[in-house]
Amino acid sequence: MSEQSHALFDSLAFRRALGRFATGITVVTARGPDGKLAGLTVNSFNSVSLSPPLVLWSLGRDSPSHEVFEASSHFAVNVLSAGQIDLSNRFARSGGDKFAGIAWQPGLQGAPLLPDCCAWFECRVAARHPGGDHTIFIGEVEKIRDDVKRAPLVYFGGEYCFVTPAQTKDAP
Repeated sequence: MSEQSHALFDSLAFRRALGRFATGITVVTARGPDGKLAGLTVNSFNSVSLSPPLVLWSLGRDSPSHEVFEASSHFAVNVLSAGQIDLSNRFARSGGDKFAGIAWQPGLQGAPLLPDCCAWFECRVAARHPGGDHTIFIGEVEKIRDDVKRAPLVYFGGEYCFVTPAQTKDAP
C-alpha cells in the first residue's frame, strides 16, 4: 500500500486512488434560460440528505457546459443503465450536438430526460459552492422515477463495469 503526503502530493496518484472507488455513471442535463441544452457524463453524483431530498454533483469550472448549468434553475440526473456505454461516451466528449438523434423528453424547466436509464432525478438548484477547480451543485429533488428492471452502469479503475449481486452467505 502506498501513502501520499500532502507536501509531496501527486495528482495522478490521487486520480488513480479515486479510481479504486466504484461509482455509478450519470448524465446530468439542463436547459439554460436561452433554451441552450447542456449535458455531460458525471460520476461525482451523490446523495446528501433524505429530508429534504438533496443530491450533489460537481462540474469543472473550465467546462464548456459550466455557463449553462450556472444559469439554469433546474437540472436532471439521468442514471445510466448497463447498456448505455455509448451514451456515456457521447456525453463525455466535448463539442458537437450531444442530443442529436436522441429521443429525450423535457423534465422540469426543460432539463432533458434521456431514454432507457435506470433512474431519473429532477432537481431544482438549491445551492452552488466553489470546490477547488470545480463548482459543487446541490439540488433539491422534486421528482424521481426509476426502472428496477434495468441494471446500472458502473465505473471502476478506469473501466466500465456491470453489477453482479454478491452471494452474501459466502462473502468474507
